Amino acid sequence: MAAATHENGPSGRGPDEPRGGSHTTERQADHTASTGAVHPYSAMDRWRAPDDFAAAIVGAGLGSPGAIIADGQVHRFQVEGDKSGTRNGWFSLHLDGVAAGAFGSWKSGEVHTWCSVARDQLTADQRADLRRVVERAKAERQAADAARHAAGAAVATALWTRATPADPAHPYLIAKAIGAHGVRQHGPRLVIPVTIDGALSSLQTIDPERTPPKRFLKGGRIAGGWYLIETAVTRPEVLLCEGFATGATLHEQTGARTYCAFAAGNLLAVARAVRTRHPSEAVIVCADHDAWTPGNPGVTKGREAALAIGAKLLVPDFTGLDLSGKPTDYNDWYRLRAMAGRGVA
Repeated sequence: MAAATHENGPSGRGPDEPRGGSHTTERQADHTASTGAVHPYSAMDRWRAPDDFAAAIVGAGLGSPGAIIADGQVHRFQVEGDKSGTRNGWFSLHLDGVAAGAFGSWKSGEVHTWCSVARDQLTADQRADLRRVVERAKAERQAADAARHAAGAAVATALWTRATPADPAHPYLIAKAIGAHGVRQHGPRLVIPVTIDGALSSLQTIDPERTPPKRFLKGGRIAGGWYLIETAVTRPEVLLCEGFATGATLHEQTGARTYCAFAAGNLLAVARAVRTRHPSEAVIVCADHDAWTPGNPGVTKGREAALAIGAKLLVPDFTGLDLSGKPTDYNDWYRLRAMAGRGVA
């Protein structure tokens, strides 16, 4: 049986060794690793290649891909731990000449390559074939994403058109002590547009009676999308935060133009867009203080975004305030200060 080597992927998984073949992990298709000398399958045991390829997929932590179809085409499967019904995993294997293939997760972005001989034993044509497998998988993903995002944007546009201006007495607005700032309402749900470069890409809905109360439309693009609050701008600074309620509070309390990125993981992409739109203005990232979450993603991602564009970083300090509700953001901070009689800082 051929020897195997394995490098840790971008997900940080451990060095579990797959059976058979050389196996390298990469974030980009043109960044691969050398492996030690191994031997190709003989004509008699070539049938083992699909099994060894599947074992490499399992060893990378992506779960079982099911039946391996070795036709050189891209096939999809559900990644272990992903939501039921999703098929973010992909693989492509061919047995012509040297058995070789690639696999990965479209969700995490990780890419793995596998072949029955060491990379340095491949000919230039064989290495080119392996690169083409990865590029074909990427192109297929991009096409699928584009189609899904276009369909999601169409649904978002239809729903946004049907929605009406939000009732100022909506329970969520009352609970958060904020104005509507241009968001709409469809039935009991608040509807907040997600825009990318001025185009509607998705919607976030908020219904306090549902669990979870905040949801995004299926299929719409969220990455890099924002909601801009500029109802009454009175100062030049530009603020960036996560949620709509936080953004509404910051705008009302400061008069600054405020971008809502919706999630900590989206702060960096939106920060870069904000810097492009506002190259000379002072930008302040107003991070959530997720002290109740391991790793404090609000501060971690907020700092990353601020450093990337040369912005300032502000984090709410809840010292001396009521922590029973596990506060995290500037909406919590302003409301708790008001209840404590401290007023605006």
